[in-house]
Amino acid sequence: MSQPRAGHAPVRPRAPVIRRAAGSRAVALGVCASEPSHEAGAAAVARRLALPLLTSGTDPRHCTRLDALLCLDGDDLSLRQTGRRAPGPVRVDFGAAAMRHRRAGGHNELLGRAVGVGKKTPLVVLDATAGLGRDACVLADLGCRVTLCEREPVIAELLQAGLTAAARRGDPWLDALLSRMRFYPGDARSPRVHSDPAADVIYLDPMFEPRDKYAAVKKDMALLQRLLENSPVQSDAGQLLDWALQQPVARVVVKRPIRALSLGERTPSHSIAGRAVRYDVHVLRSLN
Repeated sequence: MSQPRAGHAPVRPRAPVIRRAAGSRAVALGVCASEPSHEAGAAAVARRLALPLLTSGTDPRHCTRLDALLCLDGDDLSLRQTGRRAPGPVRVDFGAAAMRHRRAGGHNELLGRAVGVGKKTPLVVLDATAGLGRDACVLADLGCRVTLCEREPVIAELLQAGLTAAARRGDPWLDALLSRMRFYPGDARSPRVHSDPAADVIYLDPMFEPRDKYAAVKKDMALLQRLLENSPVQSDAGQLLDWALQQPVARVVVKRPIRALSLGERTPSHSIAGRAVRYDVHVLRSLN
């Protein structure tokens, strides 16, 4: 699993950089540290993402010239919408109660069946669209060895911060999960991702599709949806599926809203459906 890169001297671009278009309106982001002692780390994030670095301690509730801030507080990196009535922050916290609660959910059984847990040990899964790492965490908890890839730079920063923070908690359950997870920021199609062990399954979850009418989005996730709208990360999901189906894997699994059309109009071998989502399974060969 990769580690955070060393910090750089603080940089302060004069104007915010526009990261993504959100419909007809752009989303402007900045970076800030909770206090001066964390400013070097915040500056490193700002440098990697080419975003402005704000004064330490900037309160997102009172920041009017940006839509959202990446806020660094020690190991904790969170994405916070600005304004007084903004929803709660978006962060990756593998040790959170909600993440642990997912271990007992029916979601685990459906996802495990879709990827083929129990048909091969260990099962190696390439999560090509890892997002905030929630499904990868479930797969690792089910005993899979998971390679996580995330192409959207802001989300990749959140995911890396969450993995780093989890490694420092000294929690045996988290340590076991992390031993089965490795993270590559960037495109899953990059040659550097495909090293031993070879993947048995490729898993795809296009988090939010443009103008998604099938599933409601929680308030704290609406900002991520805005960030990803009209992004190449979303618009080429069908091409990513075409690529996955050409790889030497046993199956490709695509997570879809329950009433959505099949991704890329590719008919799966079968589907496993829950209440809100389904898993379209493209079987290419036996896992045994």
